[in-house]
Amino acid sequence: MKTINLNDKLAQISTHWDPHVVADYNDNDIMVVKFKGEFPFHKHDTTDDFFYVLEGEMIMDIDGQPSKTVKAGEMFIVPKGVVHRPRAEQEVKVLLIEPKGEPNSGDADREPAPKPRI
Repeated sequence: MKTINLNDKLAQISTHWDPHVVADYNDNDIMVVKFKGEFPFHKHDTTDDFFYVLEGEMIMDIDGQPSKTVKAGEMFIVPKGVVHRPRAEQEVKVLLIEPKGEPNSGDADREPAPKPRI
């Protein structure tokens, strides 16, 4: 048991779209990531996708629906099986929760991020 400073962890990340594991919660990875630009449209067939914006603002594009703006202090959950794409015009810092082993790229052609632990 220990305190984890998310700002300190985010300061160690210089890339975008590369989640880093900061803690374990049951069978889930708790991760921080920086976004800028857009991720490919994708879906996760067996799990919901959890996003909590720590700093900045992201847009969640959802297939067949209007885009949703998610601001600092807000969270957004994409239900399993829903095609979506996170994007950000300016850098945004996000907390993610995913089951261990779940590729961040879902069914997209993009290579999944390795998710190193920091």
